[in-house]
Amino acid sequence: QVQLAESGGGLEQPGGSLRLACAVPRSSMDYYAVGWFRRAPGKEREAVACISDRDGSTYYTDSVKGRFTISKDALVNTVYLQVDSLKPEDTAVYYCATGWNPSCSDSEEKYLYWGHGTQVTVSA
Repeated sequence: QVQLAESGGGLEQPGGSLRLACAVPRSSMDYYAVGWFRRAPGKEREAVACISDRDGSTYYTDSVKGRFTISKDALVNTVYLQVDSLKPEDTAVYYCATGWNPSCSDSEEKYLYWGHGTQVTVSA
């Protein structure tokens, strides 16, 4: 069983920044895609970003391009999501996920293991 753990969420004002972190097993980081998803109140969960060293792919949903940055630090087995220029519509529970897919995908079906999520609230 692959266990993931998110951290770094909180309450931030519009225009502010947060850095979300996901503790990921080293084997997953090295060989499989790691994605960030979010579920806003009353909405379905959506893919936000993904990174894979296996094929060098990254993915960002259109609404976060230029504002969010996904990265990884293999020394501490962590995948980060830097979220800048926050908007109220970014309010959601953010989840990280991984599986056995070496390439990034925006489909939840490609991810087998999920963290419990971290809440991000953007409000003045």
